[in-house]
Amino acid sequence: MGESLNEPPPPAADFGAGARMRLRSELDAARYSAVDEHWAGGVQPQYGVAPRIRIGQNKWFNLLWLIPIGLLMLIVGVAVAQGIRELPTVQAFMQRYPGESQPPGDAPVGFPAWVGWQHFLNMFFMIFIIRSGVTIIADHPRLYWTRHATPGKDWFRVQKPVPTTPLYTAKQDSITLPDGVGLPGRRHSIGLARWWHLGIDTLWLANGLVFYILLFTTGQWMRLVPLRWDVFPNAVSVAIQYLSLQWPTESGWNNYNSLQLLAYFITVFIAPPVALLTGLGMSPALSTRFRWVSRLFSIQVARSLHFLVLCWFLLFIVIHVTLVFTTGALRNLNHMYASQNTSSWTGFWIFAASMVVIIIAWVAATPFTYRHPRVVQRVGFALVGPAQRLFEHVDSTPGEYTEKDISPYFWHNGNYPDSANYKQLQANGFVDYKLAVGGLVENPVELSLKQLRALPNHEQITQHFCIQGWSGVAKWGGVSMQTILDTVRPKPEAKWVIFYSFASGPEGGLYYDAHAIGQMSYHLTMLAYDMNGAPVSFGHGAPLRLRNEVELGFKMVKWIQAIEFVESFADIGGGLGGYNNDHEFFGYRQSI
Repeated sequence: MGESLNEPPPPAADFGAGARMRLRSELDAARYSAVDEHWAGGVQPQYGVAPRIRIGQNKWFNLLWLIPIGLLMLIVGVAVAQGIRELPTVQAFMQRYPGESQPPGDAPVGFPAWVGWQHFLNMFFMIFIIRSGVTIIADHPRLYWTRHATPGKDWFRVQKPVPTTPLYTAKQDSITLPDGVGLPGRRHSIGLARWWHLGIDTLWLANGLVFYILLFTTGQWMRLVPLRWDVFPNAVSVAIQYLSLQWPTESGWNNYNSLQLLAYFITVFIAPPVALLTGLGMSPALSTRFRWVSRLFSIQVARSLHFLVLCWFLLFIVIHVTLVFTTGALRNLNHMYASQNTSSWTGFWIFAASMVVIIIAWVAATPFTYRHPRVVQRVGFALVGPAQRLFEHVDSTPGEYTEKDISPYFWHNGNYPDSANYKQLQANGFVDYKLAVGGLVENPVELSLKQLRALPNHEQITQHFCIQGWSGVAKWGGVSMQTILDTVRPKPEAKWVIFYSFASGPEGGLYYDAHAIGQMSYHLTMLAYDMNGAPVSFGHGAPLRLRNEVELGFKMVKWIQAIEFVESFADIGGGLGGYNNDHEFFGYRQSI
């Protein structure tokens, strides 16, 4: 007799307290509180290659060559600038456009004290943002211009080409950074890097908002916004002066030269909003709900533009610091730190004190992170948690993607299951597989794949967002979690849903993850047994995997063996809401 779609599966008498205790006993109950040699299962260091950028279809250019090439171009540029500066037409041009576009007559002169504080805080925050940012890149050290993270289609990488090994995982592709560069530098420490990055981002944006308010209430914005079209020919004139080594007279106290003005305008008014928008473009919750975000900034385009903003900030910092110290260091430091237009040593000593603070923070940040990762996690979540909670309470419906959008390659990830029980089920084509669903429900059940397929079918084409940065679009077929809710009828006290995997984590114990029960009724939350029209493969989570499109990929448990509805996850595993939360300091909320 075949199962009727209208008849509920029979109750599961054996998925009671004993079965749940067995599953919980197979979890690792340790709550990790330090990063040591056993980190992430003792993952070994793996170093990448020099940065490379794709030229054409198959050629790669080693960016280290830019150092000698850049030096040669600088020498040639100096020679050319010195030569053309003597031409009458160029002299006439520079006389007409000496290098400064005059500000309005009511523009303020000088720098108020708040500019110095804002300058220091911006510099302080940017150090941690940049260092944690490069650690995040190192976890998937490739960039793409399409939403598909297809090997061989990246335009930038700091890793060797992807090997052809069928079950090569994204985690295997991650690389190590020196501890003094990355924050932290250890391989696959992205969970901690993200708390640094997102937490400090929150402070940086708050500081920037205060900066904007002060700029526009004091009139200082007129010193940073090009208000006349002659800024562009004046900028060309300044460039010729710099290159010819006859530098323009420094007069930043009154007015920036046009090249400085354009650079400051981009750095203050363009780069930060682009950084914010591209950062939001990498959020699964926002991209799933607000589809224009995904259309405008698919995760890989957003990630690439985010990286280019980083490059801009690094370039600006190098040039800015160089010019500060080569065009009158004492006077410039007084402008920035002492609000004085003098050549006294006051600004220098304030600057020196600020650098001591920055150096101490730089040196201490990574060791502190390794010794006190839970502090980093708690502070990071306190800063970014309110926005994260806001973003995850969104729902959406399918329709953004069609079959033509399906990615040609979908990365494997995770620790593959190798237990005797799983191998036996796999060998028999999972005909003996039973999904146990119980806990705080009125009707606990055990469902075979045949019974799952007899339930109302649910299909969706959605984009996967991995915490490491790769993405992929796939067509998923299976059962809506709403159907499971209707079948088992959770009790009112059930607040969380625990998904248990057949796979173990890298440090032992079953992999599991907790999801808020409210997200289980979302349109795009489902149990998938098909992927792109075929049964889900071993590498992608056979026989059953979770899809919860408002969360990052590590929360979408693969190789599911059981589901438990609970009031709290405090007594499950390490008590923090998931294997990666217990072990690698990820968050139980990860919608950004």
